[in-house]
Amino acid sequence: MAYSDSERTELMKRYMRYLKLQCNHTPHTIYAYHDDVDKMMNFLRAENLSPVDVTIDHLHTFTASLHDMGISARSQCRILSGVRSFYRFMTIESLVKSDPTELLESPQIGSHLPDVLSAAEVDMLLSSIDLSKWEGQRNRAIIEVLFSCGLRVSELVNLRLSNLFLDQEFLQVQGKGRKERLVPLSRTAIKELNYWFMDRNVMKIKEGEEDYVFLNRRGAHLTRTMILIMIKRQAEAAGIQKTISPHTLRHSFATGLLEGGADLRAIQAMLGHESISTTEIYTHVSTRTLREEIEAHHPRNKV
Repeated sequence: MAYSDSERTELMKRYMRYLKLQCNHTPHTIYAYHDDVDKMMNFLRAENLSPVDVTIDHLHTFTASLHDMGISARSQCRILSGVRSFYRFMTIESLVKSDPTELLESPQIGSHLPDVLSAAEVDMLLSSIDLSKWEGQRNRAIIEVLFSCGLRVSELVNLRLSNLFLDQEFLQVQGKGRKERLVPLSRTAIKELNYWFMDRNVMKIKEGEEDYVFLNRRGAHLTRTMILIMIKRQAEAAGIQKTISPHTLRHSFATGLLEGGADLRAIQAMLGHESISTTEIYTHVSTRTLREEIEAHHPRNKV
């Protein structure tokens, strides 16, 4: 029998508290997991099932329904990750006798190698910025920090003045799972930041926003979407044909380090990856780049 609306709401509240207090997840992760479990709850309601009645067969049917809705394999994997988290909570709270997700397999997704930019292409991106516009120098500093430090866009928008140690040439960021790490700052990034601070220092900043490094015209901190739109527009202005995003600059940072001979463990530490396997994708990116160079320039490939 499906849960009533009040029972479902109360259960979700308990789950949200678990994610926040016991798992120490960020608000963004909590929202994503809530959305994932909500999809499953809607499926269970349509099937007249409660979460405690769910079996592996029900979960297979749920996964098939996601496919029928046109949801990609990658997104299905993310949703099922949220469902697994929910049933870990249900098991810990003794709301179910056994975890039905233990034998649940995620859809297979192909290996996707991210696009990367060369240092020359990043220079094209920077050169295309109109410094006569109010936001010009700010955008130069944003792109340089993303490329020089390999930050996630969420880390960039939450970067505070109190996280910058320019004299020591490093910054402090809070990554996934609220884990803090130190990242070296290049002298070029420091120069661009100092130029931006000349503009920032004459701004009227909203109360409570004073510590954020990057601000919009109204003196409030930027959002992830604002950064995404800015970089896509700048790539178009620079004539770069690749599909890029803020994360492309993070990929480019890591790939550049690897090709320059940096140790994979050092790259893992700078990126804030929990697992070395996540960092290892850049070895494949580097191999792909090498293959492209061979195909383009090796005499045996000349027609």
